Amino acid sequence: MDTVIPAGRIRRVNGPLVEATGVPDASMYEVVELGDHRIPAEVVAIDGATLTLQAFEYTGGLMTDDLVRRTRRPLSARLGPGLLGRVFDGLLRPLSSAPVWLAPQTLTPAAQTPARWNFVPKVAVGRQIDAGTVLGVVADAGAIEHRVLVPPGVSGEVRFVAAAGKLSEAEVVARIGELEIGLFEHWPVRRPRPFAARDEEFTPLHTGQRVLDLLFPIGAGSSTAVPGGFGTGKTVLLQQLAKWCDADVIVYVGCGERGNEMADVLGELAELADPRTGGRMIDRTVIVANTSNMPMMAREASVFTAITVAEYFRDMGYHAVVVADSTSRWAEALREFASRTGALPAEEGYPADLSSSLAAFYERAGRVRTLGGRTAAVTVIGAVSPPGGDLTEPVTTATERFVRGVWSLDRDLAYSRHYPAVSWSASYSHDADAMAAWQAGHENPGWASRRARAMDVLAEAARLSELAAIVGTRTLPGRERMTILGGRLLRDAVLAQSALSASDATCSVERGAALLQLVLDVVDRCLALIDRGVAATEIEEFDFGALVRAREEAPSTAELAGRGAAIMTALEGLV
Repeated sequence: MDTVIPAGRIRRVNGPLVEATGVPDASMYEVVELGDHRIPAEVVAIDGATLTLQAFEYTGGLMTDDLVRRTRRPLSARLGPGLLGRVFDGLLRPLSSAPVWLAPQTLTPAAQTPARWNFVPKVAVGRQIDAGTVLGVVADAGAIEHRVLVPPGVSGEVRFVAAAGKLSEAEVVARIGELEIGLFEHWPVRRPRPFAARDEEFTPLHTGQRVLDLLFPIGAGSSTAVPGGFGTGKTVLLQQLAKWCDADVIVYVGCGERGNEMADVLGELAELADPRTGGRMIDRTVIVANTSNMPMMAREASVFTAITVAEYFRDMGYHAVVVADSTSRWAEALREFASRTGALPAEEGYPADLSSSLAAFYERAGRVRTLGGRTAAVTVIGAVSPPGGDLTEPVTTATERFVRGVWSLDRDLAYSRHYPAVSWSASYSHDADAMAAWQAGHENPGWASRRARAMDVLAEAARLSELAAIVGTRTLPGRERMTILGGRLLRDAVLAQSALSASDATCSVERGAALLQLVLDVVDRCLALIDRGVAATEIEEFDFGALVRAREEAPSTAELAGRGAAIMTALEGLV
């Protein structure tokens, strides 16, 4: 760490806004330390000799003329083994080191027993290597292999590499030229980590939620927003994605949400078995917790800290997913600070650069070829919490400009106890066509037609249901009544999914496709029965309970096929 030098004095304190003078040669986004407690703050504006700082800790007790010390480096994340399975604050400081509530912390956590890591070298002395080359691995740093890489911008001959064994943070792993490399590195959180090239090849992200995988899929390296008002199930849906999506690493950001929700996430991930590794889910998860009762401006930094961690694992060759809950609370921190600086407000008081700030976050998603030649991805899923469920408010509309998909949560669905409450009329995915091409190339050419048919039935059923509410269902022709029935069966038997069910909390791609095909086949059979003269009332009174229960009671495609055959036979009995 660079030497900390006293360099100036505080002139004014207004909540997280601090003004300082007498700090020569300071640069934008440099971190300084304030007062006797060395509270970290970031330079966000320079006006002559006056610096405007945003403090990342509670500023109570700071006074004018308190010292301002430079660190000569930007806000950076300490990256290395030990991230997986742990909880950090918005500046990537271990929360286990936090002192009493509201006592300020420094950028250096409290002293702890130095950890030692089991290092295994993968290169030999004398080899010429470039950035991204694997120097060695740490096998005991989580559920996945931790790879120690040559940092970006470094290349040359290996002059020294540590022998296999236990290493501490202070020990040198390798020496390339005159540069010594350790297990840890510091990376500025606002600077994207470099990569060799974008990879345009599509690979789907399987979420385990049928409504998303079947109707609104996204690819690895894509980005999506999850807007929804209070009570629509955003947090539960995001927790389901964190638990069951097929990424290698999950970075979960609790950005301004309630602390009990973060405690629930931590507790459930610690208990759940990971089907990918056989260990615990938490062992491939990094939790960045900056809840509503934590310092506000650390919330602003937390999303950039999280995506920096995701890029770190991406560079190792892994697919990382960032789940941000919620970006609205993050935007509120921007608005609060902008109001204190006196910046001219834009719509609803948000700063004029809100769109630029959102773009700086979402544009760091992507599927890339890393400096080391590996193909990996960072996928971003951001919740949006519009006040009053107003999806026309600035954060929601600005976010939709930068994401590939929107999973909009519907209040009416949630209040009718339909979960996940993803609206099939307001949601969309720009990756659907790429998904259809990928499925066709992987021996599933019927994926696109099933999705299109399901979307048509749901849309037509919604239109006819509005008409039936006015004129009555029994006044409609038989085929229209079967369309309404088909929409209900799709909602209840396919799109609904219980997060509390042991058998249906997650769903495989094959099983989801089979269940959707089964329901569509039943709808087609009902339409055929109408054409053969069977009364619509008789079909509507048929017991479809076995079909609705199939999502929980038939865990395999073979059992679904057997149940489908029985239902078809029973329907034929109506003729």
